[in-house]
Order: sequence, then structure tokens, then C-alpha cells
Amino acid sequence: MITNQARGRWSPFRLSAVAAAVAVLVTVLVAVLPLVHFAYRAPALHAVLETVNALVALLVAYLVLGRYRESHRLQELLLIAGLVLVAVANLLLTALPAAVAGDDERAAQWDSLVVRLLGAVLIVAAALVSSRRSQPGGVHRHRKVVVITLLLLVGLIALRAVSIERLPPPVDADVRIEDAARPLITGHPVVLGAQLLGLLLYAVAAVAFTRQATRTRDELMRWMAVHCVLAGAARVHYLLFPSLSTDVVHTGDVLRLASYVLLLVGAAREIQSYWQARTVAAVLEDRRRLARDLHDGLTQELTYICAQALRLQSHPEDRRLAQQLSGAAGRALEESRHAIGALTRPADQAFGVVLEETVEDLGRRYDVRTVTSIEDIVMVTPEQSEAIFRITGEALRNAVRHGEARCVSVGLSREPLSLTVEDDGRGFHPGGLVSPGFGLTSMSERAERAGASYALTSVIGRGTRVQVSWT
Repeated sequence: MITNQARGRWSPFRLSAVAAAVAVLVTVLVAVLPLVHFAYRAPALHAVLETVNALVALLVAYLVLGRYRESHRLQELLLIAGLVLVAVANLLLTALPAAVAGDDERAAQWDSLVVRLLGAVLIVAAALVSSRRSQPGGVHRHRKVVVITLLLLVGLIALRAVSIERLPPPVDADVRIEDAARPLITGHPVVLGAQLLGLLLYAVAAVAFTRQATRTRDELMRWMAVHCVLAGAARVHYLLFPSLSTDVVHTGDVLRLASYVLLLVGAAREIQSYWQARTVAAVLEDRRRLARDLHDGLTQELTYICAQALRLQSHPEDRRLAQQLSGAAGRALEESRHAIGALTRPADQAFGVVLEETVEDLGRRYDVRTVTSIEDIVMVTPEQSEAIFRITGEALRNAVRHGEARCVSVGLSREPLSLTVEDDGRGFHPGGLVSPGFGLTSMSERAERAGASYALTSVIGRGTRVQVSWT
């Protein structure tokens, strides 16, 4: 885990500056040292590198798509489009021609050059556009971006189909791999201009992403900035020596691989940040739920105890008041125990095991025999879990206090999720007047809030049965 101090040492600006310094050093060493060449013949390795780059680009595009679904920002849509185009250029237009021998290598070279350049344009547009959340109706406007991008691709494909026979060679055919020991700026002027334009685009994107990451502390944007630094440096290498051959591994390819590896680091940090946010949100939700329970249960019971204690001072002979006071104190004690149990319970303990232990503890506390039929592997939401615990405790207390039960059975089934609490007490007539101490309204309301159906059946002399089901 990276501490705040480490984050301070590696600010977005410093991280990008270090990447730029390393790129400059590598470029100087390759241009100066005669033993290091710009290009090496290795078709299989070239196909592997391009495939890895494409897969990383698609992974990051998928992560950014998750962001876009929540925020609907134009920046993220442009970034998705740019990454997908770069992935297409890497995989379909470079890796496949390198792995499969073909006669149309010249067309693939022009295609990959143009599609990569279009991807770079979209990435720099994403870096420059505002990162603010979209206004209502912005999603419809964003679709125009996708349509325009698709139209551009269709236009490029149509232009290629018409002019395929007239396309000139992108690089000189007489350039030999032995000449790669020194810079050799040669090739079609359009190719050289495209590489220079790619360098400028990625430089602008690196600056913009660095500024945004500094302002927003966005981990993915921090690593996007470093990716753009190395991607721009790769264009310098492509400019210094021809690079479009599909059977050659270029030093620019190595720099580009390093840029995608760092982008993969950014993706990992994005996933880590997502799960940390989810964990924090879950903890906050548990705290809010516990606070609601304490307010609705323990706080109200303690308030009731204080009020009844004042009344008892004026009427010390009132036994009914004393019983009510004792009952309220017992409920307050149950609430505090429930809160302590929720805070100290292991997070990875199976829900069925926790419920069984809770029922056994309640049985010992109220001196009643308990029988459980609970499935161990039961998946429940926090709302369902809370409702099951509360209703089980309330039903068991009612069975002992009001029904004088000797045995209480608790069952929990998985499909469909259903809770059953049944006792052998004296029962009551459900249609009659029931003491508020029974807590029947509380159980019904808890089941309703948790999205469950609640049913109570009771027969005088045969006990009571409470069932809560989720269908």
C-alpha cells in the first residue's frame, strides 16, 4: 500500500518528468552507442508485443467504460474511442500481419499508421476536454462523437479501397536492417509528418493529463500521462529510423510496450481504488445502519426507562409500571448486545453459522431449549441480515416472555430465502387485543422494509409460528 508520503514524492508532474528523462536517456544511448540498434528482425516477438499492447489498451478502455456509465463525461467517451482504435491498430493491423505472412503488407502499414494517428487525436481530445460531469441530455450529444468516429473510419476504409493500387511505399525498400545502428530519417513525407504529429499530440496529452491528475488526484490520469510521455518518445524513435515493417522489433516498440505496462499499472491502481471505495462505502453504510438501529432501539428504550423511572418514584406501589420498566431495560440490554456482536463478529464468518450461534446464545440467556435448522451457505444482503437477526430475537423473546414456551425452533432456507421461528408456548388469538410488548408491529415493519412478506399464525395452547419469506 502506498502511503501519503510516497504519493507526495511521486506527484504526477514528477512521475511524468522522470519518464521523460528516462526516454531522453534511452534515445541518446541508442543513437550514440554503435552496439545498440534501432531495429532487430524478430517477426514472432513483434506480434507478441503488439498483442500485449492491444490487450492492455482494451482492458483500460473497459475500465474507463465503467467510469462513463456512472459519470457520462465526454472525456471518458473520447478516451475509450482512442484506446479502442489504438488496440485495433496494434492487434488487427500490426500483430496479425506480423504473425501471418501476407502479400498486402504495404496497405497494412498505411492502415496502422492512419488508425494510430486517429487514436492519438482522440486521446489528446480526451486530455483537453473538460472533466466535469455531463449535464442532462449530454449523453445524446456524446453519441455524435461515436458516430463521427465511425464515419471517419468508414471514410478511411473507402478511401483505402479506392486508392489501394496507388498507395506509395511508406518506407524505402532499400533500407537494410544493418543500417539500424545509426539514425536514418527516411521514408514517405506523409509517414515522417505523421510520426512528428503523433509526437506533438502525445506531448500535449501528457501535459494535459499531468495537470488534471495534479488537480483531481486521479490515479488513472496520472498513469495516462506517463503512458503518453513514453508513447511520444516512441514516435521519436520511429522518426529516427523506419519502423513500419511487421517483421522488425523497433526500440520504439520497446518504449511503447513500457508505456502500456505503466498504463496497466494505472489500471491496477484504478481497480484497487474502486474496491477501496466500495469497502469504505460498505463500512459507512454499516455504521449508518448501526446508528439507525441504536437510535430506533437502544436510545428510545433508554428514554422510556428514564421517563418510567420518574413515574415509578411517584407511584412505587405500581407493579405493572415496574414490570414495564424491567422489560424496557431488558430490551435495551439486547440492543447493546446486538450492537457489540455486530462490531466484533468476524467479517468472513458464514451467515448461517452466525445466526445459529445467536439463537443458541438467546436460548441460554432466556433458559429455553432451541432447535435450529439453518443452512450454512446463505447469501443475504445487509438489510436481509439485519431483519433476520432482529425478527428472530424478537420472536424468541415473545415466545419466552408471553408464551411461556419451553422450546423454540428456528429454520432458515436458501431457495427461496425464508425464516421460520416456531414455539410450543400457550399461543394467543391473532385477532384479539395483543399487548404492545409482543413487538408484532416491529417485526412486521422490519420485514416490509427488507422487502419480505411476513406471516404470523398462533393457536391457543399450540404455540406461535412466525415466517418471513423473500420471493
